[in-house]
Amino acid sequence: MTAQRQTGEPVLVVKDVSLSFGGVRALSNVSFDVREHEIRAIIGPNGAGKSSMLNVINGVYHPQVGTVTYRGVSRHRVNPHDAAAQGIARTFQNIALFKGMTVLDNIMTGRNLKTRTSFVEQAIWIGRARREELEQRRKVEEVIDFLEIQHVRKTPVGRLPYGLQKRVELARALAAEPSLLLLDEPMAGMNIEEKQDMCRFILDVNEQFGTTIVLIEHDMGVVMDLSDRVVVLDYGKMLADGTPDEVRANQAVIDAYLGVKH
Repeated sequence: MTAQRQTGEPVLVVKDVSLSFGGVRALSNVSFDVREHEIRAIIGPNGAGKSSMLNVINGVYHPQVGTVTYRGVSRHRVNPHDAAAQGIARTFQNIALFKGMTVLDNIMTGRNLKTRTSFVEQAIWIGRARREELEQRRKVEEVIDFLEIQHVRKTPVGRLPYGLQKRVELARALAAEPSLLLLDEPMAGMNIEEKQDMCRFILDVNEQFGTTIVLIEHDMGVVMDLSDRVVVLDYGKMLADGTPDEVRANQAVIDAYLGVKH
């Protein structure tokens, strides 16, 4: 277990959120909060509604019932662009990168919301536009150094092994300088060494940048080592919420993972 982090007041509050697709209930009256500087895990068996919950937080899905409050502002509907502008960035369960573009160019796309110059200024590339692009590239190079991917910065993403592609996706999210980072199964498909590297980077992002993190992960060893608190979903419903030790000892959680009827 990692050393206890100093966390602050809740920055994200999910209250009574329900989400349905036709007759299928993906989430049912889910409520929890995320504190400043916390690493908050969402776990549960396949089909529990974990990714749906992230999609509600960053505006991909709009719940039929309930609200999401971020830094004191409650909302029922928001789009991903607005969420990104508010400082919420995410990675995806299935890698969403531009495979034909280089690592550098993929990460540069994470700086789009930081661009202030017009399209015409960028096309001419003089004065303010030139200064701005140089500053954007400097920020991207800092992220590349931080995640130790200098050696592949000019390589097309599609040529990289899976573990490095996941790291590039994290880099693109970090390039947006988020205050809240949503990670959807960042270690899926990785070997042990790649998982160890990703764990180290997630901890460094939290500690060095002060970024609040919400994490979905199936590897329970990773969850228990990284997280301050864990919320457990099962069939779209809240099953448990507490510290890793409290969740690990919860019989309802044990039953859900063992497939016991409840």
